[in-house]
Amino acid sequence: MTYVKEILVGFWSLLAGMAVTIRYFTKPIVTVQYPREKIQMSPAYRGYPQLILDPETQTHRCIACEMCSRICPSQLIAVEGAKFPGEKQKRGVKYVHEHYYCSLCGLCIEVCPTTALEYSAEYRLAGYRREDAVIDHLILLQQRQKAAGVPITPVPTAEEIAAAAAAEAAAKEAREKEAKAKAAAAKKPAPAEEVKE
Repeated sequence: MTYVKEILVGFWSLLAGMAVTIRYFTKPIVTVQYPREKIQMSPAYRGYPQLILDPETQTHRCIACEMCSRICPSQLIAVEGAKFPGEKQKRGVKYVHEHYYCSLCGLCIEVCPTTALEYSAEYRLAGYRREDAVIDHLILLQQRQKAAGVPITPVPTAEEIAAAAAAEAAAKEAREKEAKAKAAAAKKPAPAEEVKE
């Protein structure tokens, strides 16, 4: 009797499995041919943090305050900033994030005073080498600018900014010297003409 019961239970489970297969056979396909098709991510998906493209300035808003690198529990963010000639605040010239140990906690996004960071929608975070997990956000921002058709604002290196600042300081010093020389020349009394007798 148990032998017949096992056969009937097995047949019933086969029918139940086939019923599920037939029910989903008539519905649209939910799988994606992954490498060929891009997955549409949910707006709530949290990829690694990325810099936001500011629509007003067509560049990022990072002021290199380093709050994100200080609050990161894994110490994965490296930020360098420099003061651009003609600007009041310094801006980020290097923003590197090593996401291989990133827990995606979001503290860097929450603490940013200029709201320069957001979560990306990138889901392909795996790589074959450790260097694949090191992200230079300024290069990614330039790639996004290019993809959006926005003119790319090149981010100068700290050395280029220092050289430009030195050239600006030298030009300012030369102007001040010239102004002092003109002021000194204006203060000198004109030589008196000799009186003829």
